[in-house]
Amino acid sequence: MGEKQTGGRTHNITVPSGAAYEALIARVRNSPLYNDDLRPIRASERDWHGWNILFLWISMSIVLTTYTLASGLIEAGMTWQEAIFTIGLGNVIVLIPMVLNAYAGVKYGIPFPVFVRSSFGTSGAKVAAMARGLVACGWFGIQTWLGALALSGIVGRLWPAWQHVAGHEFIAFGIFWAFEMAIMAGGIEAIRSLQRWAAPLLMAVLLALFGWAVSAGGGLSASLAASDHIVHGTHSFAQLFWPSLAANIGYWATLSLNIPDFTRYATSQRAQFFGQAIGLPIGMMATSFVGIFVTATAFMVFHKVIWNPIDLVPYITPNAFVLVVALVAVMVAQLSINMAANVVSPANDISNLAPHLISFRGGVLITGIIGILMQPWYLIGNAAAYVFTWLSGYGSLLGAVGAVMIVDYWIIRSKTLDLESLYLEQRKYLKWNMSAMIAVIASVVPMLPGFVIASTTPGGIPAHETILTEIYSFGWIWSFPVAGIIYYLLEWRRARGVDLSSSPA
Repeated sequence: MGEKQTGGRTHNITVPSGAAYEALIARVRNSPLYNDDLRPIRASERDWHGWNILFLWISMSIVLTTYTLASGLIEAGMTWQEAIFTIGLGNVIVLIPMVLNAYAGVKYGIPFPVFVRSSFGTSGAKVAAMARGLVACGWFGIQTWLGALALSGIVGRLWPAWQHVAGHEFIAFGIFWAFEMAIMAGGIEAIRSLQRWAAPLLMAVLLALFGWAVSAGGGLSASLAASDHIVHGTHSFAQLFWPSLAANIGYWATLSLNIPDFTRYATSQRAQFFGQAIGLPIGMMATSFVGIFVTATAFMVFHKVIWNPIDLVPYITPNAFVLVVALVAVMVAQLSINMAANVVSPANDISNLAPHLISFRGGVLITGIIGILMQPWYLIGNAAAYVFTWLSGYGSLLGAVGAVMIVDYWIIRSKTLDLESLYLEQRKYLKWNMSAMIAVIASVVPMLPGFVIASTTPGGIPAHETILTEIYSFGWIWSFPVAGIIYYLLEWRRARGVDLSSSPA
């Protein structure tokens, strides 16, 4: 019997309990689509409340890539007000698919690789999951590289000769990478434990930077006025708005797909909704604003544009202890976001390729190796290119995948899944759902020429717009509705002669 009949803790949770749950697991245990890391989570096993999810988002927002997110927009030509508005709007928009995809995680207790089987098929889901997983591996590498720079700064402060060691930053990268691998093998509980104390620590550091800026700059208005002097770009707001909005939506397009990896542990739909609705937009906007404000103040005081707080702290204080504490906080921030946003999903995705052969821990190790191979020091080498090629590029692809998932679950299937069939081949779900594949390909292919042009243009913004670059500039804003509409039309046509809930594999 399911656990959905009562209110409160088990409200809107449709997972069997007791003997019925054990019987379900017994029926699917030997399936090639099952392992214990992918199993549905019962209501009695869940302990993620709204504040856990809120702290998750705060700790994932207060990181270097968010702190410096506005830098790419301002360097391209935006004012600080335009940059904050664009960042805020982008995160409010991406919150919508985030909450919609999170719903199935709460209701059925399933992770993203299992959820996506209903829309892409039990085999097609592996393609969708790996598309998202490879992006997460890239992000893992980027955040690890930034954490390694903080570690290198700490060692250099305590041992000055470190800066003269050949390849010292790459040595720090290897050490930080190995430390992450050891911690992340602890799984979801290790993540929750880290968020519990990482979020307050990171908020304290952010407030300390803000306090310094208020004191050193003579107040908000003076420092923010100085931000006008650090604008380097010549593009107008009208030229920048759509690609910048698409890039900011793309920033969290990854987690908008695999959010069920976390909400499967949520106690209720209310917990996941309010935790995300408060934590995501506020955390992103606040961190980006502090980044702008502190950078503008630093420009006033030191006459240098210093976006990276790792580089800024030595200017603020010569105190070795304070510097080490600040850099440790940066390391915690990078570790926190990597554990939550960039390892859980690809580890599950990789495990999903061969559930009986690859465990979650094996997926963690493979994720780490791919993150190294993607050479993150190149991905984040230029602020504008990082925004307009990396964020916009993968956001376009993942927007299409997310649209298919949402249309399938909310419209085609009316929020109803067959839990057992998600773990079995040749049951109620297709092996390959070609409607999903066609929808994604058809929405993304028109954007490829623009992506190539942006990737080969310094700064990622072509001097002269064409129809190809215009389409690409919309990124997620293009691919999400186009893929959703195409998928709906293809499924509607197929459903006229075939019952979707009983389609053969």
